[in-house]
Amino acid sequence: MSQANNPNAAVSTERVLSSNPRKVFAAFEQPDQLARWWGPNDFTNTFEQFEFKPGGRWVFVMHGPNGANYPNESVFREIQPDTRIVLEHVVKPWYSLTVTLTARGDQTHLSWVQEFESPEVAAKMRPLSGTANEQVLDRLQARLSSV
Repeated sequence: MSQANNPNAAVSTERVLSSNPRKVFAAFEQPDQLARWWGPNDFTNTFEQFEFKPGGRWVFVMHGPNGANYPNESVFREIQPDTRIVLEHVVKPWYSLTVTLTARGDQTHLSWVQEFESPEVAAKMRPLSGTANEQVLDRLQARLSSV
């Protein structure tokens, strides 16, 4: 079930990860781990600021495999340990990302809802974001398996 205010403006996916919610949450809250899996395949990251707390800023550059740099800035809006993270990407393209973690035995059901400013922006972003989000979650699962 989508947690977006406007489901037509959202790109969402879900995944069952083979780690408990504490370990999944740690992959988000620990910048050294996050930098290793955040972004689509073959992207790397340079974090400039990472304040994992409500109201905290996350400023970083994603480096594409083609050598292009993509500046990013987000603000953490809500953090509930081991269960929920909400961040607002405050540069173009604007979006709100809600990550919800639910225990399923020793696994975690992860819900990833990326809500854009309008259904029109979501429609434009959906082909890129849908694929990129799946790659991000693939990289997260690989990272969780390696630690």
